[in-house]
Amino acid sequence: MTTSPQPRTHPTTDFAVPTQSRTGNADDTTPARDGGPTRPVTTPDGKLGRTLALEQRDVNKDGFIKEWPSMGLVAMDSPADPKPSVRVDHGQIVEMDGRKRADFDFIDRFIADKVIDPSVTEKAMALSATEIAHMLVAPTISRQEVLAVSRGLTPAKLLEVAKTMNVVELMMAFQKMRARRTPANQAHTTNKLENPVLIAADAAEAALRGFRELETTLGVVRYAPLVAIALLIGSQTGRGGVLTQCALEEATTLKLGMRGLTTYAETVSVYGTEQVFEDGDDTPWSKAFLASAYASRGIKARFTSGTGSEVLMGHADGKSMLYLEIRCILVTKGAGVQGLQNGSISCIGLPGAVPAGMRAVVAENMITAMVDLECSAGNDQAFSHSKMRSTARFLPQLLAGSDLVTGGYSSVPNDDNMFAGSNEDVLDYDDWNTLQRDFQVDGGLRHVTDKEIRTVRESAARALQTVLAGLELDPPITVSEDEIQAAINAFSSADMPKRDIHQDLKAADYIDKKRISGLEVVRALDKDPQHAETVSNVLTMLRQRVSGDLLQTSAILDPDPGMTPRSAVNDPNDYAGPGTGYRPSGQRWEEMKVLRHLIETHPHRRVDDAGEDDADTPEAKKKKADEQAMRRLTFEEGNPAEKRDDPHEVVIALSPGFGRFSGTTITGEYAFADILKALIAGIKTHGGTPRFIRCLHSADVAAVAHTAAKHSGSKIGVGILSRGTTVIHHADLRRLQNLELFPQAPVMTPTIFEEIGKNAALYTQRGDAPDPVPTENDYMARVKYQARAALSQIKEIGFVTEGAPPVELDFKVDGVHWKDL
Repeated sequence: MTTSPQPRTHPTTDFAVPTQSRTGNADDTTPARDGGPTRPVTTPDGKLGRTLALEQRDVNKDGFIKEWPSMGLVAMDSPADPKPSVRVDHGQIVEMDGRKRADFDFIDRFIADKVIDPSVTEKAMALSATEIAHMLVAPTISRQEVLAVSRGLTPAKLLEVAKTMNVVELMMAFQKMRARRTPANQAHTTNKLENPVLIAADAAEAALRGFRELETTLGVVRYAPLVAIALLIGSQTGRGGVLTQCALEEATTLKLGMRGLTTYAETVSVYGTEQVFEDGDDTPWSKAFLASAYASRGIKARFTSGTGSEVLMGHADGKSMLYLEIRCILVTKGAGVQGLQNGSISCIGLPGAVPAGMRAVVAENMITAMVDLECSAGNDQAFSHSKMRSTARFLPQLLAGSDLVTGGYSSVPNDDNMFAGSNEDVLDYDDWNTLQRDFQVDGGLRHVTDKEIRTVRESAARALQTVLAGLELDPPITVSEDEIQAAINAFSSADMPKRDIHQDLKAADYIDKKRISGLEVVRALDKDPQHAETVSNVLTMLRQRVSGDLLQTSAILDPDPGMTPRSAVNDPNDYAGPGTGYRPSGQRWEEMKVLRHLIETHPHRRVDDAGEDDADTPEAKKKKADEQAMRRLTFEEGNPAEKRDDPHEVVIALSPGFGRFSGTTITGEYAFADILKALIAGIKTHGGTPRFIRCLHSADVAAVAHTAAKHSGSKIGVGILSRGTTVIHHADLRRLQNLELFPQAPVMTPTIFEEIGKNAALYTQRGDAPDPVPTENDYMARVKYQARAALSQIKEIGFVTEGAPPVELDFKVDGVHWKDL
């Protein structure tokens, strides 16, 4: 007897890939991936089909350009970048990076006078770039030791250090040098309609999900006071202690902060060339003055920069993007603010278009931390059409950890994001949470249930309703019940009722004119006792402003009742190599383990115990389907099985646990009752005689099937595991050989089982093999079902009785004896 070609796999493997397609030409059935064609494409110009398919991939929709150093279109290595140097005379830096003091531009002068420590600079600059890079990655050298050196480094020297390091080394350095031990995250909360009710609801959900800072922006600046109140109310409803800001022009942002309607600011832009600074009517000194204005009111502030901004504005002076960004970083340090939002930010398309651009972005984040600034690490702009590339964009910051892993994860759909869309939005929450869990790294977020989200969104919308009524605005504006219900359920602003824009703008003008403050918001909200917790949270935020603790480097507030500040002062980064530093553990790690869909591993947990929030999950639905399907089968085990003489007999051996802990296939889609009926029908179609036994001594599909064959009068047997893996076997073959193997349990359907039955019957009648049963090959099955397959096998093994003989098996399907089907 000849046998069909076999897959290169152990027969018990559930996800083997056959060596050849069961349907003939494998190219004809290759599944599509990410929108690619399902078949090779022939082209009239003779271009290879694979080449055409590659050209259609999403990554090729991105823009890529050749380097142009003289225009600044180069990531981190321009011929015009200066060489490192420094000279100090009587305590003053008189030469820096090849330029004498008389030739300094105002950025050079600011850095030389306000940033670099003249008492250590010559000694620090004497170290080679490689020596400093080794200090950055060496676990035995502390962060404080590196900071002592970084105080004396010039922009060109910092660039030289970064250029010696690959991306992994930059991540290692970033892990050690970030200011705060515990990572956190920031989100965008905006919408195209500037709808304050939706802002409040979205802010509440974002806070609940774990973001420690929320920022909004506006197309119509006059809306700012109204939207700032909505953001404040929503952020303190979801989870207290979330910092908020309105990213607008600097005067408006400062005014909102002074009145207590926002709690931090970061839209204070700095640049790496004098011309771009001047185009913005600014200097490093004016930015420093603005920073002091925020500090005078206890408002946390960061500056914003980003690799590529000078190129975008046409004045890069031929320098590399990273060199100019380093100048921005040092200006920020000299101005005395606690941190910087960088990582290219809104210019990400430029470093993303040139070679090594993303390496430069990681380097700018690392250097920000290296000079002891809080780093809000970008990832806040749509970066690529490619999901693979978009994920790679944020992985260095996520894996190394950052004070704020994103400078604006979109907590709204990107289509509603007035910042032009983020690298990640609401549709990526589950992916983000899964990556945290996969690598045991903290990206600041957590999974929350639909019930929790619904509760906080409603509370925030009703709190805003109370505030707007209590402020007695002129003209008065209201929040209707329809708006509240819409805000609870809305995916985006397209789902919201239209508001009277003119009335809202007049009310916003009134808030501005009357200088309504955060304290008045508290008084208005306090009129309704159901919002007592939100009242307490907003009031605590205002008290924190008085304490000044938000001025500590990398300050955030813990969401506990006291909203304790967590900063580089009381939560300093203590990474010193393996086994040290921040690792998600304890309650936080348990929280991170929870995802939307988890396969239950506890064998005795009932669906009813899952709780209301789990009732509609796929796993809960599968369990209910299992229970219903198991009731359709009634098994009765008999005497030890014997071999019989019928030459047309096909013995089907069911595995030890088949039908005992589950009633459906691994996908939950097909009941065992239906696949057994299909198998019986297939055997009878070609004159076979089915007989059933249960194998008790093994849960290995090869052993189960071989046991069936050895007890069959025709020497043909079929073995089936609970997860659906199936084999057609012959008694004269070795156990690990077989006639046909069906290893991909997730693709098994009643139709396939009927075909298996037909072929098994044909094997009893022919001296050679029939055509193999055609099956699908789903190469993504492993992703979804391998964990479930393992659980099925674990449970299956629990029913094994070592050394026990197989037994005859009788059963009924829906009350009908199987022989009568």
